Amino acid sequence: MTLPIKYSAIKAPTVPKLDVNRCVVSLLLVLGLLAFWFGQGAHQDAATEQLSLELTDIPQMVLDKDAELARARNRNCSYWDCFNVYRCGQRSPVGTDGEQERILIYVYPLKEYVDADSKQPAYQLSREFYHIVKTVVGSPYYTSNPNEACLFLPTIDTLNQNRIDTNLVGKALASLPYWENGENHLLFNFIAGSKPDYSTVLNVNTDRAMILGAGFDSWTYRPDFDLPIPMYSAVLEHYQPDRSNSRERTVLLVSSQTNIFPRQYRILQELSYDYPTELLLLQRCPSATTKADAESLDGMGLGGDSSRLLDANHQKDIRCSFPQGNEYEYPAVLESGVFCLIARGVRLAQPVLLEAMATGCIPVIVADNLVLPFSNILDWELLSVRVYESQLHSVLALLKRVSDQRIRELQAHVRYVYERYFVSLERIVLTALDQLNDRVFPHLSQTYRHWNVMPEQAGATQNPLFLPLIAPKAQGFTAVILTYDRIESLYILIQKLATVPSLQKILVVWNNQRKAPPHPSLFPKIGKPLKIIQTAANKLSNRFYPYEEIETEAILTIDDDIVMLTADELDFGYEVWREYPDRIVGFPSRTHVWDNQTGRWRYESEWTNQISMVLTGAAFHHKYWSYLYTNAMPGNIKEWVDEHMNCEDIAMNFLVSNVTSKPPIKVAPRKKFKCPECTNNEMLSADLNHMTERSACINRFAAIYGTMPLRTVEFRADPVLFKDNFPEKLKRFNDIGSL
Repeated sequence: MTLPIKYSAIKAPTVPKLDVNRCVVSLLLVLGLLAFWFGQGAHQDAATEQLSLELTDIPQMVLDKDAELARARNRNCSYWDCFNVYRCGQRSPVGTDGEQERILIYVYPLKEYVDADSKQPAYQLSREFYHIVKTVVGSPYYTSNPNEACLFLPTIDTLNQNRIDTNLVGKALASLPYWENGENHLLFNFIAGSKPDYSTVLNVNTDRAMILGAGFDSWTYRPDFDLPIPMYSAVLEHYQPDRSNSRERTVLLVSSQTNIFPRQYRILQELSYDYPTELLLLQRCPSATTKADAESLDGMGLGGDSSRLLDANHQKDIRCSFPQGNEYEYPAVLESGVFCLIARGVRLAQPVLLEAMATGCIPVIVADNLVLPFSNILDWELLSVRVYESQLHSVLALLKRVSDQRIRELQAHVRYVYERYFVSLERIVLTALDQLNDRVFPHLSQTYRHWNVMPEQAGATQNPLFLPLIAPKAQGFTAVILTYDRIESLYILIQKLATVPSLQKILVVWNNQRKAPPHPSLFPKIGKPLKIIQTAANKLSNRFYPYEEIETEAILTIDDDIVMLTADELDFGYEVWREYPDRIVGFPSRTHVWDNQTGRWRYESEWTNQISMVLTGAAFHHKYWSYLYTNAMPGNIKEWVDEHMNCEDIAMNFLVSNVTSKPPIKVAPRKKFKCPECTNNEMLSADLNHMTERSACINRFAAIYGTMPLRTVEFRADPVLFKDNFPEKLKRFNDIGSL
């Protein structure tokens, strides 16, 4: 008899079929990841192999006749639609070793691109371009790994368009493994275009590539995308300028270019006869240029100045003066000039710009639409003089008006900027890369002062009005009310000001010493801080004193009888001031006109198409102007205003326009500002002699300044939907007032 089989009560665990499949899938996934990791590591090792810059054995790449050609240059490119910022910053060193984020640039290996049929090379590798490549590779921005690169530099020499085959270069660019329509690619160019049109931009199909080029004009330059650089001058490599400043500069203006447009050259010839001791007009000596030389110069496309640019023959360059024919060694002759002319030739970019700066000569730029090198960071007004081409005939008269102090300031900035940014090709390239880095990482970008202020000026107080910032909206403004004893209108004004959303504080300046201000409990109850200050003397300038109670940047100075302005008008006025914090922004406007009969300026209150003053009886200004008015008003203007109890508003307009060279801004259409509750005999402006006195003020202030600083303007600021027939709910400022 067979006994029944006994099973253990403890069952062995069973593995469902689904779990087995999951294990297999997981195992395969892990193995795949490991294979990808090691494969990627091998790829990274291959990609990060150090770039070879040896010129002895450059590999050759043949370009077939039907090879793909890069697309034409995108004229509408901007940083926002042709640059892939997401390539940048992901693998940049940050924080771990104290370094900040920065761009990384991959440089393609050196290759020689040749045509399949003719074996003609696409370009000739120049010494300058090779030096540019070495500079980028040796910079902190270089990476040998294209997978972590933000920017790409093709080793295709496009410096001189006369030395490249534009069609082959377009094919070579399209063949690059990371080209992607030129996205995030950099191309350097000194000489663009060719005869007969001499374009100001490289005539190569570059698609979305950024051009770091010399000689852009305002039509071909793509702002914040391309980068304007100077035309390099190889002659400076063999020239040692006199940095001792001991050499006397005996000539006011030196014109050394030999390729100036004929019409402009004829004007200079006429000036050389009229100003023989002040203008040194140089030209190539008649015996200095052979036929072969002329052909080579024409091939370069610069008509005389190009032999010094690329692969130059560094022999002494002798120039002859017109009309005397005296010989001068170039560029040493530039050291004798205070100013050096930089004029338009067949090309906008000229190497004489750097040559003049190297000798400490102040550039006088006569090329209307030239985009100056590094103009996105450099303030060229600090180191050059720009003259319209139509004013070339009066250039010497204009230069004679430049003061000695201004000349010394310009010369100092010329030397500083040249030594810091232009002294060598390496310095030019590194400065360009620094600008690109600032563009990609604006939160780490350098300030205007970093690029333009000399070390000896670094400790100077910085004017807060010229920062590239809009004043913060949350800060609001402080209303400063100048009053004497008009209690009723003062209370009405305080109640109206309290309804303005951007108001932060009200400061009542009680200008009456014979009578105490009302007790604070008698003032209107408002939801904003209210402070009353009784002055020691009855002076109109008290409204501009920089009281410590003023904590905001914006100040609204307002008279106690200006009760007609609405909350929308005042709030809109503050919004306009936020965009123009360096100007007086307000409501009552006036102008000044020249009276031919009397030969004097006249104050004008009639409504005209122009304004040059905004009265501070209702106007916004930056508190910096209150500081200047109180502590740095020219001459005895402040004392004269306080003595005559008039014209403090005109004095403030003179001060602001003199510093900024800008006009004020009138806000909204209202033109009448008479107090309905006030009798005329209570108002200072009711005096019959008021207009005459204010005209006298304008003439007196102009004499003290030595010029007329007031600027006229023919527009005012109104809300966008001011006169549109829209529902009030769609308008931000409904009650903008009437005439």
